Amino acid sequence: MVACAQTNTTKNVYEPTPYVKVTHPEWSKNAVMYQLNTRQFTPEGTISSAQKQLPRLKELGIDIIWLMPIHPIGEENRKGTLGSPYSVKDYRQVNPELGTLADLKAFVDEAHDMGMYVILDWVANHTAWDNWLRFEHPDWYERDYQGNFRPTPWWDWSDIIDLDYSKPELREYMTESMKYWVKEVGVDGYRCDVAGFVPVDFWNNVRRELDEIKPVLMLAEWESRDLHAHAFDMTYAWSWSEKMHKIINGHADVSALFVYYSWNESAFPEQAYRLVGVANHDTNAWEGTMFENYGDALEAVIALSIMGEGFPMIYNGQEAGNNRRLAFFERDPIDWQPHPIGDLYQSLFALKHDNEALWNGQFGGRMVHVPNSSPKEVLSFVRAKGDDKVFAVFNLSATEQTVTFKEPLFQGEYKDALTDGSAVFTAESALTLPAWGFKVYVK
Repeated sequence: MVACAQTNTTKNVYEPTPYVKVTHPEWSKNAVMYQLNTRQFTPEGTISSAQKQLPRLKELGIDIIWLMPIHPIGEENRKGTLGSPYSVKDYRQVNPELGTLADLKAFVDEAHDMGMYVILDWVANHTAWDNWLRFEHPDWYERDYQGNFRPTPWWDWSDIIDLDYSKPELREYMTESMKYWVKEVGVDGYRCDVAGFVPVDFWNNVRRELDEIKPVLMLAEWESRDLHAHAFDMTYAWSWSEKMHKIINGHADVSALFVYYSWNESAFPEQAYRLVGVANHDTNAWEGTMFENYGDALEAVIALSIMGEGFPMIYNGQEAGNNRRLAFFERDPIDWQPHPIGDLYQSLFALKHDNEALWNGQFGGRMVHVPNSSPKEVLSFVRAKGDDKVFAVFNLSATEQTVTFKEPLFQGEYKDALTDGSAVFTAESALTLPAWGFKVYVK
């Protein structure tokens, strides 16, 4: 009897257990995300005026709208005229420059009616200097070696001061504040700013309490496997963007992406959503616009961000071909116009929605490398799930490439996803792509 007990115990030790305990909301499995900067989204810069654009976003193919912080902005040590929306003065109020609580509720309600979801940007790491917490609960803040309130160390974030998550009362207040917006407004989750600067166990509990209200989607502005276990559905794929930028600027070849995709498949759990995109609001992002950063490669990079593994995101204005970096501390409304980039996004989003192989996380198909005759210039892969299959080829070089392919996985009859033409691939097939050209075939 003792021997049997020991054997059973030993056997249990070696049984694998799922790392990810988070359950993704059903509506996220083939979703794409849209980052909305309310200040710049319309000439009025309000929530109500943004609401009028919801039908256009739905037509574009958007499922989830990420609203940048909607809270009042601090005035003490403010940067620029209007300040950073990430300098939060009150976590339970709406910035009057953007509108009212009723306006936010109306925005969320209409988005829900149209089959879209809304997540709020949450800034848990720090507050504005004049957030009321500083005066009512000064012990909830970190101090420097002189005993003074301090901004996040090593950064130039002089308009904010850091919170101290060793305080249980702070954790309770912040958790209840996040629950407030889910209960009272019906938001569907959060994008959490600099999530890696806040203790993981805080986020783990937040997710548990939010899920008790309703299923939520949680996005961490961080790149870490640990955050996926109990707290977050999604983390950033910063390293994907870094690799792409190096390739486009001639500082690396396609093998740099092999490093990213290898880590994505081997180090991150299959259930991990990874946020990919070519632009965002961040003033620490690449120095220019999406056109300056990617040039003639832009369309290929966009397509790879949607056809490859990852959770695609578009930053407001990209679909209009916005050719400037939007001001961060001032009003700088987007110039809206029809643009081929918007048409490309719309076509690729529709394909992602309809083709199971392209869905997110465990719901989609793994990227399987298809070796080709120009491995430093051309990326080729297959994704398959259920009855769907995608064969994608990207020339990530500034010269025309003619390639042949190895191994039989790519072979078969396909439809060109963007032209509706047909194609048949055999072991002898060759494909010619112009500089920065790409092809996506489906069956």
